[in-house]
Amino acid sequence: MEIDFNKYPLPKKLRHHTAANLYFPLEELKKRPPYYPPLIQKISWQDYFDDGKPPAILDIGCAKGKLLLDLTELKPEKNLLGIEVRKILVDWLDELIRKENIPNAAIIWYSVVNGLPFIESNSIDKILYLFPDPWPKRKHHKRRAFNKPVLQEFYRLLKTDAKLYLATDVEEVHEHHLQLLRESDMFDIEIIENDNKWGLPTTNKEAFCRRKNIHFDRIIAVKK
Repeated sequence: MEIDFNKYPLPKKLRHHTAANLYFPLEELKKRPPYYPPLIQKISWQDYFDDGKPPAILDIGCAKGKLLLDLTELKPEKNLLGIEVRKILVDWLDELIRKENIPNAAIIWYSVVNGLPFIESNSIDKILYLFPDPWPKRKHHKRRAFNKPVLQEFYRLLKTDAKLYLATDVEEVHEHHLQLLRESDMFDIEIIENDNKWGLPTTNKEAFCRRKNIHFDRIIAVKK
């Protein structure tokens, strides 16, 4: 999507990583920090999309929204919802979407580890979970948002034969994704090496990896 980003300078205090406790369900925290995203039970989609319909595609951890925005142009008939834990990015991208009058894109400030009860079961065509924070140290593995409960929630949301897309430039995280998918036995799994099979626009992180010749892995998991 062609946008003059000079009109939307990124926040000066933007950090790549955020507080670790945002990756834990609120019920597991002794005290709720002030920067923790709100819990959401219901959403009126009329407040987010011009046609008032629910989203068909979820971009989990959408960051600066490059993929989200590009997909809205490629899929004008579909509503796309970005979900991001960094409020500073959510506010920035929400302003861009509104001022550019993009009718089928929206973003919310939320952490998926609390579940997605505001989205109907068997309603989603695609879930994108691309280049998440890797938390590579063993003592930090519990901070990875992609875990059994989150995978079960993704399964609930997806239509039969709908797709979950995963990508990472950290081999250990790729193996973590594969292990959880295989243990769940809820998806048919394909490791993607052909760009045509992937079929998605490039994220900011993927573009960086390609420029720096950094290897990354991709998976498409199809709901059984």
